[in-house]
Amino acid sequence: MEKQYIELYKAHHQLIKQNSAAIINRSRDAAFAKFESMGFPSTKHENYRYTDLKPMFSLDYGLNFRRLNFPVNPYQTFQCDVPEIYSYQFFVVNDSFYPPKKKHNGSLPEGVIICGLKEASEKYPELVTQYYGKLTAPQNDALITFNEAFAQDGFFMYVPENVHMDKPVQLVNIMRSDVDLLANSRNLIIIEKGAKAQLLVCDHAMDDVNFVANRVSEVFVGENAVYENYKLENTHNKTANLSTVLIDQKESSDTLTNLITLNNGISRNNIEVEMNGEKCEAELCGMMVGGGQQQIDNHTTIKHNKPNCHSNELFKYVLDDVSKGAFTGRIFVEKDAQQTWAYQLNRNILLSKKAKVRTRPQLEIYADDVKCSHGATTGQIDEQALFYMRTRGISLPEARLLLMYAFAADVIENIRIPSLANRMKMLVEKRLRGELGMHEGCTLCMH
Repeated sequence: MEKQYIELYKAHHQLIKQNSAAIINRSRDAAFAKFESMGFPSTKHENYRYTDLKPMFSLDYGLNFRRLNFPVNPYQTFQCDVPEIYSYQFFVVNDSFYPPKKKHNGSLPEGVIICGLKEASEKYPELVTQYYGKLTAPQNDALITFNEAFAQDGFFMYVPENVHMDKPVQLVNIMRSDVDLLANSRNLIIIEKGAKAQLLVCDHAMDDVNFVANRVSEVFVGENAVYENYKLENTHNKTANLSTVLIDQKESSDTLTNLITLNNGISRNNIEVEMNGEKCEAELCGMMVGGGQQQIDNHTTIKHNKPNCHSNELFKYVLDDVSKGAFTGRIFVEKDAQQTWAYQLNRNILLSKKAKVRTRPQLEIYADDVKCSHGATTGQIDEQALFYMRTRGISLPEARLLLMYAFAADVIENIRIPSLANRMKMLVEKRLRGELGMHEGCTLCMH
């Protein structure tokens, strides 16, 4: 299975490099050699024991090494309809940044840079060199090495010291092709000391073909900086979204990562947060609604490397039909990380006898002055609560909906953008009612 990609790289590595940038190419050959020895992960790998990725890579996908433009102008096709969000909106089509016209977003705050990673590597080489590859280098994950070998472009965002973004940045990832397509894109996000930024990522698939999107993001959050990352996935059942997000936090920084999956084929989210300064705060949460044959796998790691840091993690799944969910959450507390507070909870509701969820909450603690807990629950809708609501005149379908929505509410409440939170409430309710179908796009961005 790996053979076709190994042969592809050996035949076209010069073309791949020619249509990328020197900084991105710098680690390409070494990454390929690492991937060649590793291959794609299967269920024999501990970190992928619940999701076998090998079958999805067995198809004969197209890869756009020549950076050909696809016939879509996202700035004409898509427009955010979240009332009062007023975001700066940008697009990555497959694995290429689509440059905006200035009149679309107006002027960014002074010093802020948002563009394609290839463009940033050419225009701001000293800045990109300082950060690019620093978080991926220690990793030993085949999805990262595969991405590093093949990715040619992606998204770049830089917020300089003490700049507070006046509105959120919205990144819409669009998969567009007439044939089965595999896209590797790379994101680099730098939030400097004292800065503040919010990023909303929407994943969308336009065509009824097989897509695999393998995206890797490196995020650097400086001292006293605040960074929020929201991700909404509503694609279709032929889409595999493979996402790796690596976050480096410095002293007194604050991060929030909130994932909502409504429709998909296969989703795999790898998230790693490293607290490399004292008094860091990290909130990590997700709401997953699965039906049909969907598979949703979240693998998270939070590393408390310094004292006086706090983390809180909450993931919830509502699964129906024959859908599958998996959650692996790891919290590491190093020896010197005293006064750590770390809490992790995974809760799941199964709406059918054939839906399955596998959960592995884990704690690894080497300090003695800590407050840490982890847990997981899996069950069905509370029959007593249903009975009570029906005695009050509420129909069975409506009572089930209300209980499921209440189950999801605390994840949505962790959205710190009020207009986005209100929109998400409506989308989750529609999805739970079965009214939000696949192929509707990300529903935040379409006319």
